[in-house]
Amino acid sequence: MSLIKKRNVHPPAFKAKIALEAIRGAKTINEIAQDYGVHPVTVSQWKKEMQDHAKSIFEGKRGPVSVAGRSAPERLYGEIGRLKMEFDWLKKKSGVSP
Repeated sequence: MSLIKKRNVHPPAFKAKIALEAIRGAKTINEIAQDYGVHPVTVSQWKKEMQDHAKSIFEGKRGPVSVAGRSAPERLYGEIGRLKMEFDWLKKKSGVSP
């Protein structure tokens, strides 16, 4: 019976850690590969992928839109609607008829 070696699947956090270590350059790629038990070519691929996709981290919109960014009338009408619903519910629960 032949022994089939199962392919290793590494989590993204592990890949990122190794790629950042390779980018730092404190150790050679061969040393990093030996420390973590992966192939040096794999370390190089993860390093290249990290460098290629690093700019996408800083692209796009910056954070959620603040409450002040919404228009005042829209916010106020929403508050009025919510209060009206609460008032109607309280009237119903208290048994007071209009």
